[in-house]
Amino acid sequence: MTSPPRTRMTATERSAEVLAAAVTAFAETGYEGTKTDEIARRSGVSQPYVIRLFGTKQQLFVAAVHAVCDRIEELFRLAGAGITPDTDIDEALRLLAGAYQAFLVERELPLVLMHGFAACGDPAVGDPVRDRFGRIYHTICELSGAPRTRARRFVANGMLLTVMSAMQVVGPDAIPVPWAQEIIDDMNESDCD
Repeated sequence: MTSPPRTRMTATERSAEVLAAAVTAFAETGYEGTKTDEIARRSGVSQPYVIRLFGTKQQLFVAAVHAVCDRIEELFRLAGAGITPDTDIDEALRLLAGAYQAFLVERELPLVLMHGFAACGDPAVGDPVRDRFGRIYHTICELSGAPRTRARRFVANGMLLTVMSAMQVVGPDAIPVPWAQEIIDDMNESDCD
């Protein structure tokens, strides 16, 4: 019995597969701790092929951070589709908060975002990370209509939740700790003010 013929992936499909493997690897071991050999192994290609697709590990890491930020913006824009000119700011921010909760559940993504922040000392990484963070902030302002102080508080709460997600004290598999629940309860009460 012969095997069915394998369908060859397009370069775009292969690139997406390598990028997905990179997101997983960078989430686990960060920028410094991840080797392109590991990414190649996970995606079933050679290490030189990874470099041919993305240039350097640094460029691949930046591409991974861009993919994560693209996902945040995608989720915010999907939530923003439910925001009309009649939607008040509180409701608009609640919709965006729900979208960010969906992002946090995709556990690898917040970890790559955190690693991106940690690698900002490298200008080739820091400049695009800062740019994308600014774009996310402006997307929040644009979609919600929130004034800067409200948008800043929204971003600050989101970053706190990102850190807590990385520590595994929020989310579907959260390790229960009293202080984390206090923070979540306070955020929920503050949202009602």
